[in-house]
Amino acid sequence: MTDILSLKERARVLVSRYAEKEIRITTAESCTGGLLAGLLTEVPGSSAVLDRGFVTYSNEAKHEMIGVPVDLLMSYGAVSSEVAKAMASGALFCSNANVAVSITGIAGPDGGTKDKPVGLVHFGFAADQEETKHVQCLFENTGREGIRFQALVQALKLLENFIESS
Repeated sequence: MTDILSLKERARVLVSRYAEKEIRITTAESCTGGLLAGLLTEVPGSSAVLDRGFVTYSNEAKHEMIGVPVDLLMSYGAVSSEVAKAMASGALFCSNANVAVSITGIAGPDGGTKDKPVGLVHFGFAADQEETKHVQCLFENTGREGIRFQALVQALKLLENFIESS
């Protein structure tokens, strides 16, 4: 399993590659509570890459800070592809970044249902001049910390995949 030291190294490489291409990142995090932005800021020089991070844990924060429409939250729930995509698009719009990653899910130990079990996490990825993408993961229920860690790893993969294709 990936450990925190290898994540820090991945973040260092990521920040370097984004800085080389002058691409700025913003994050919109719910269940991870700012872990992705925190990991990126572990890297010296990350201010050249990370524009800002939104921790939008509540529905109100999702709506007020990054413009997620209330009707999406009411119709689909915070943990949905629709909201993940709206979070990424909204974060991109409300920032000076070129790409945005959003994370919304159920880290547990409670809150899961049959349709939305503990470990379900939706990711949105928005980039300038591109259609917003969505990734859904159902992580093994390794506890709250484990699910949040797995979500962090997946978010890094999204950022890595984008810079590799740029």
